[in-house]
Amino acid sequence: MTNNYISIIIPVRNEHKYIDKLLSSIVNQDFEKVNLEVIFVDGLSTDNTKDKIIEYSQKYNFIKIFDNQYKTVPYALNIGIKNAKGDIIIRLDAHAEYPANYISTLVYYLQKLNADNVGGVWETIPANNSLKAKSIAMALSSSFGVGNATYRLNSSNDEYLEVDTVPFGCYKREIFERIGYFDEQLTRNQDNEFNERLKKAGGKIFLIPSLKIKYYARENYSKLYKMFYQYGYFGPLVDIKLGRPTRLRRYVPTLFVLALLLLPFAGLIFKPFLFIWFFVITVYSISSFIFATYECSKRSILKLIPFVMWAYFVSHISYGLGYIKGVLDFIIRKKHLKSKVDVELSR
Repeated sequence: MTNNYISIIIPVRNEHKYIDKLLSSIVNQDFEKVNLEVIFVDGLSTDNTKDKIIEYSQKYNFIKIFDNQYKTVPYALNIGIKNAKGDIIIRLDAHAEYPANYISTLVYYLQKLNADNVGGVWETIPANNSLKAKSIAMALSSSFGVGNATYRLNSSNDEYLEVDTVPFGCYKREIFERIGYFDEQLTRNQDNEFNERLKKAGGKIFLIPSLKIKYYARENYSKLYKMFYQYGYFGPLVDIKLGRPTRLRRYVPTLFVLALLLLPFAGLIFKPFLFIWFFVITVYSISSFIFATYECSKRSILKLIPFVMWAYFVSHISYGLGYIKGVLDFIIRKKHLKSKVDVELSR
């Protein structure tokens, strides 16, 4: 067992639906608690989230809590890191359950691979038993829904894979001293931007496919829309901060939305553009049906096919529209240079 001291950072805000399962999975970790601290950073919760954490902290002295007046995730992460004592930093999310060997496995591979960041695979599960929730979980576990985001697809038998990003992450402390903290302007995508920065600095990021995280998806389409809109919205700001484009999968939904919006107008001038528009819609619809049928067939729930197709469409359209709005705000208006980027996190 490692002699390293581990600090776990968990941003929370109004997590009453998930906080009990989260706290239970932390307490049941097989890692030696004498070498562990768990830092919750609460974004001024208005439910019983903070009370529940305080209750656990009175029973377990390795659990601590700090306040985050800014409410959003990057501020919470930086508050946690700056108050952490560990030489290994692990970020967790409140909307997930973690296996008992989660911490010990991450630390083992961080050291074995001499990595700068390691993480596990998301098993996206429904927030409840509704058809909407089930369809959203399926869509976010499909390559048609999320592209080639390896950590979401759960399809590799390798012991480990070098990747561009992982969910949450287990970092060497010295990484933050070397390349800085999470960007507090990025309400969303702060982990993607940080990991791109880490790779640019020569860092190595590895995914451990055998390490499964149960991640709760959004329970309805409006929340799915809001989440992916925010992912898209902050995409251009990530590009600006990195000084270059990132991964191709992050631009495909925007191209799709632009095709839907612009080709009909172009067709008024040059009629063949209308045929291209029809072709795009046809190919998308057929692809959506094929992937939805495949996902539903695997689970023997064929009645979910139209629901999964709608989840695909909602996530793609919202991301694309968010990205276009981000281009207007950050690339054209340069909003991030004039004022604080203040966007409330979706949940």
